[in-house]
Amino acid sequence: MQRQNHKLVSRRLSFYGEGIPYLKDIEVKGRLIVIEGPDGSGRSSQIETITGKLESEGHAVVNTGLKRSELIKQGILEAKQKLPVGEKTLTLFYAADFADQLEHKIIPALQAGYIVLSDRYIYTLIARSLVRALSRKWSHDVFGFAIKPDLVFYLDVDPYELFHRVFQKYHALDYFESGADMGLSDDLFDSFVIYQRKIAKEFKLMEQRYNLIPINGNLPIEQVNRDLQERIEKFLRSAS
Repeated sequence: MQRQNHKLVSRRLSFYGEGIPYLKDIEVKGRLIVIEGPDGSGRSSQIETITGKLESEGHAVVNTGLKRSELIKQGILEAKQKLPVGEKTLTLFYAADFADQLEHKIIPALQAGYIVLSDRYIYTLIARSLVRALSRKWSHDVFGFAIKPDLVFYLDVDPYELFHRVFQKYHALDYFESGADMGLSDDLFDSFVIYQRKIAKEFKLMEQRYNLIPINGNLPIEQVNRDLQERIEKFLRSAS
């Protein structure tokens, strides 16, 4: 990772809810940028390209995402393999994974002046909880310790396009990403389409509450990347 050459204005952390008490007064120089979207939307490819571009411009960059806590990620994998697992239990596993990364990776990187690029954030976890009929208030409140990102992009892709991308890459559909645990349909393809539409609906409902920026992920990767790069560059110039 390269050293940060661009000076960003310091600011205090802002949380969605009560936050983490002892971190409330901390000032950070870095910025947190999130790219959300379903499997097959191109998140990882976009983050890889954006990381390279930012580093070439002198920014120090750290990547993060779901299931990357050394403390918790193995527990999530084991819990998902031992079906059925309670919806609240699984959400709390992910919340613990996220909290560990937030405290030990994301916030320290922001303090050091890094740009943190997150491959998904709490919004995917909230959407998954809501489509599985967990309480709307509970699903939002449980992530009240999360800090507010500076930018959140949502790659919106048509479910049929997603299916082709996922099947082309993995030659199979993921059990949970197809909503197979919800009994939506006996046909896995139909279940996938129904589930992805439900998730997309929840993201649409979250746009205003969480300042999500929808991006047409059906467009070619290069075109989506140009759009993201331009938005990020404009933001960073204003934050300097």
